[in-house]
Amino acid sequence: MTIHYSKDHEWIEIADHEAATVGITMHAQEALGDVVFVDLPEVGKTFKQGEVAGVVESVKAAADIYMPVTGEIVEVNEALRADPSLANSDPMGAGWFFKVLLQDKDMAEFDQLMDEPGYAKFTEGA
Repeated sequence: MTIHYSKDHEWIEIADHEAATVGITMHAQEALGDVVFVDLPEVGKTFKQGEVAGVVESVKAAADIYMPVTGEIVEVNEALRADPSLANSDPMGAGWFFKVLLQDKDMAEFDQLMDEPGYAKFTEGA
């Protein structure tokens, strides 16, 4: 399994070359503060890389969730919808947002994303 990161602070974990799980990073969660509401996309809807796929609201602010790669939503985290605090306690695990069926079969869009060391450098001092 490989995790990549977007400049918009989403993570995407690729379990195989078709399905991937998306959520917000620990950095994003810390910047937002306590998450109180999530607006998740509809299953079956397709988004292009960079499009807004959802919204996360905290006690401090609201932020868009951007699609890190082009794909179709195949599952949303209903547990997160019921208990948005999962994004606070475990943003890189139980607090995932949705799963996406990848459209970019050659994985070229992943070349635009950062690996963990790259993301750590990107967020240094932020």
